[in-house]
Amino acid sequence: MALTKEEDVQMMLVCKTHLGTRNCDYRMKRYVFRRTVDGIHIIHLGKTWEKIMVAARAIVAIENPSDIIIASQRPYGSRAVLKFSQYTGANAMAGRWMPGTLTNQIT
Repeated sequence: MALTKEEDVQMMLVCKTHLGTRNCDYRMKRYVFRRTVDGIHIIHLGKTWEKIMVAARAIVAIENPSDIIIASQRPYGSRAVLKFSQYTGANAMAGRWMPGTLTNQIT
């Protein structure tokens, strides 16, 4: 199902992915569309869509999906991590994980 950029941006708008926080790191300034009266930063969904497409192309280029690790330590990101890893065959790391999980592998 190939959606156009406009349809994807509409879906992101409905899901309220454009709402940021009051704090904005200097590295994120180029992705901020504008700031509301309340001080909430509005994320530029066109640039977000472009970065998602770049990430999707990078993931597709990897031959073995089990080499990919999808990680989120936030509670609201765990469901997305589990669903994405289920669809792609990648390894999920939802929730807190021990330091050294990536580096201390038994080979």
